[in-house]
Amino acid sequence: MSRAITTDLVADLARGAAVLGTGGGGDPYIGGLLARQALAEHGPVPTVALADLPDDAFVALVAMMGAPTVMVEKLPGLAEVVAPVRAIERLHGRRVTHVLCAEVGGVNSTIPIAAAAALGLPLLDADGMGRAFPELQMIIPTLYGVTASPLGFADDKGNVGVLETVDNLWTERIARVACVEMGCSVMISGFAMSGAQAREALVDSSLSTCLRIGAAITQARRDNLDPVARVVDELGGRELFGGKVRDVQRATSAGFARGSARIEGEGRELELLFQNENLVALLDGEPVVTTPDLIIVLGEDTGEPITTEALRYGQRVRVVAAPADERWHSPAGIDLAGPRYFGYDLDPLRFDGRRSQP
Repeated sequence: MSRAITTDLVADLARGAAVLGTGGGGDPYIGGLLARQALAEHGPVPTVALADLPDDAFVALVAMMGAPTVMVEKLPGLAEVVAPVRAIERLHGRRVTHVLCAEVGGVNSTIPIAAAAALGLPLLDADGMGRAFPELQMIIPTLYGVTASPLGFADDKGNVGVLETVDNLWTERIARVACVEMGCSVMISGFAMSGAQAREALVDSSLSTCLRIGAAITQARRDNLDPVARVVDELGGRELFGGKVRDVQRATSAGFARGSARIEGEGRELELLFQNENLVALLDGEPVVTTPDLIIVLGEDTGEPITTEALRYGQRVRVVAAPADERWHSPAGIDLAGPRYFGYDLDPLRFDGRRSQP
């Protein structure tokens, strides 16, 4: 990505990010609204490729932490987005030079655009996951020893805090309690790293990938082609199932949107298990794909990505599976975000049905 992010790119970027978000990351429409507001007030956001990042850059992510269901009613503002960045800058004693997306998923692909615009900083064409995951420590920089803390957090009421913790799991545990007390969604900033660390530990060209996927869906609709097939082609994945949503069980618990959905079609049933993101797909009770690979729900005819909080009875959908960044299939990656971490007694299954043993 060599061009700046402008308001006309937000729709395709947010749509592509919602695809990679595997059902989580929050409503892309809400994130898009915040990004457009910031771009209208502060102008376009320049992007920087990982290869062009100076070694001495000071990079930090900006993201929403909490239950995506809450953000539908508790909209963030720009002051809330900027506050945690300023908090960690005071503790580090230096200014952030580049903003980073924690994940390419829903609002967490567009909130960093708003932060970069409001701070007057460039945005990296990269992210920390290549998808979305529900917990703070579930980020590839964790595999490289990058620490989440100091972690700044802020809510819509003006409360701001900074955590210093012994490891990234403790950052998640303590920050999650604060998040729940602050209304189940907060803005955060952390995982500060140098340019050299960022080049090693991040997923390259993530925003470019989001734009490409979003534009492919838009173009397929214009050309009366199959947008779902275009998504499959762009991701190098496969279509798992198609049918009608028969049942959705969902609740906001401990700062997460947890639940399951059942989809019926041609006498068979696909069940999705999710915690913010889709984590397991069971076809007639047998696992066919699990985290860390991507499980994506799209509108049957439109190819529009459907988040877990937007799943409803009666929707006609198609489910796509796609490969995750290969680092997630390392033993440490499986320990961090494999199915057993989430309480599912399953061996990890890749998008094509192959086993991925830790």
